[in-house]
Amino acid sequence: MNRQHDHPQAPLSGITVVSLEQAVAAPYATRQLADLGARVIKVERPDGGDFARGYDRSVHGESSYFVWLNRGKESLTLDLKHPEGQRILHRLLTSADVLVQNLGPGAAARMGLDAATAAGRHPRLIVCDITGYGGTGPWRDRKAYDLLVQAETGLLSVTGNGDEVARTGVSIADIAAGMFAYSGILTALLVRSTTGHVAPVSVSLFEALAEWMGQPAYYAHYGGTPPPRTGARHATIAPYGPFTVRDGGTVLLAVQNEREWQRLCEQALGLPNLVTDARFATNSDRVANRDLLEETIQAATATMTADELAARLDAAGIAYGRVTDVESLWSHPVLTARNRWRQISTPGGMIGALLPPTMLSETEPVLGNVPALGAHSKAILQELGYSDDVIHALATEGVITLG
Repeated sequence: MNRQHDHPQAPLSGITVVSLEQAVAAPYATRQLADLGARVIKVERPDGGDFARGYDRSVHGESSYFVWLNRGKESLTLDLKHPEGQRILHRLLTSADVLVQNLGPGAAARMGLDAATAAGRHPRLIVCDITGYGGTGPWRDRKAYDLLVQAETGLLSVTGNGDEVARTGVSIADIAAGMFAYSGILTALLVRSTTGHVAPVSVSLFEALAEWMGQPAYYAHYGGTPPPRTGARHATIAPYGPFTVRDGGTVLLAVQNEREWQRLCEQALGLPNLVTDARFATNSDRVANRDLLEETIQAATATMTADELAARLDAAGIAYGRVTDVESLWSHPVLTARNRWRQISTPGGMIGALLPPTMLSETEPVLGNVPALGAHSKAILQELGYSDDVIHALATEGVITLG
C-alpha cells in the first residue's frame, strides 16, 4: 500500500508499519519511524482509541501526550474482538513490513499476533513486542506502568533528596523502551534487507530502564554502598550541581576532571587556594567533603550575577547550565538559532513540533499531522478493496468508526 502523499526521498519510504499501541512506549518508537518516512498505521479501539488521547486536553483540546507521540500516523479504528476486525488486520499485515504491539500481557498471543504465530502467517513481517517485564519469566503476566518500573529498577532509590524519593519528571521507562524498540526495528529491517532473515524484536520496559541504570548498579554492587539521593547534584562527582547567584538565579556547574577543577578555582571563582587543599585534591575527596566544598563555592557564586558567573565560566572553559522552566524551552536559543521548530496540524489546530534529534545530512524529516480518531479508516479499507457499502455496514456494526 502506498500513501497518497509519499516521501520517496525519505530513508524509510516504502516501509509500512502497523501498530497496536497505547500510551507512550510503542507510540514513541513508531513516531520515530514515521519521522523517517515510514507509513505508520495506528490501529485504535473504536470506543475512544488510544487511551493517551484522554490524558489531558491541554493542546487545543487534545492530549499533550498524544500530539507529542502520534504525528505523521494514520488512525484506523478496529474492534479486534470482532472476527471481521481481525480479518481486516490480517489483510493489512499481508503487505506490511513491521507489526508493533504493546498490548496487555497475553493479548497479542490470544489474537494470533505473537511473533511465532504471525511469522507462520506473514513470513516477511517483523514483529516487535513491547512488554512490561518480558515475554517469559515470572513476571510476564504482570502489568507495568512507567512509575512502577522506575521503582522496580531502583531508579527511585537514586532520585530525590535525602529521605524523599522522587519520580523522574518524564516517562523515562516508556521512553527508554521506545528508543530500544525503534533501534531494534531498524536493525531487523537491515538484517531482512541484507540476509533475507526475518528476526522478531522484543523489548521490555524493565530491561530497558535496567540498562540505563547500569552506572549506579555497578557503583552499588562493587563499591559496597548505593549512590545517595542528592537532588540536582551528581551523586558521585563534585562539584556537579546547582549554585545560587546574586540576582537570585541558579547556575549548575559541572567539573569532570582535575584540569577543569583547577581552572574553576583559579579563573572562575578566584579561589586558587582550593587547588592545593588536600580535602579537595581528587574527585573522591571532593565527594567525601561535598558539604564544605559546596559551601565554599556557594560563597563565591553569591557575589556574582548569573551573567557575570557565566562569563567567567565561559572564559575558563567550564561547562554550566542555567535552571529554566519548561515554557522557556519553546524559545531556547539553541532551538531557535538552529531552526528546530516546525508547524504541524492537530484536530484542534496548528502546533509547534520539534525536529527529531537524529538528523541525516541533506534529509528533511517527515513531520506529519496528528490524526483524529479513525481519520483514515475509510481510505485504508478502500485500499484493501472494501466497497463503500461494506465500509458503511462495518461502521454501523461498530467494527470501525469513521473519523
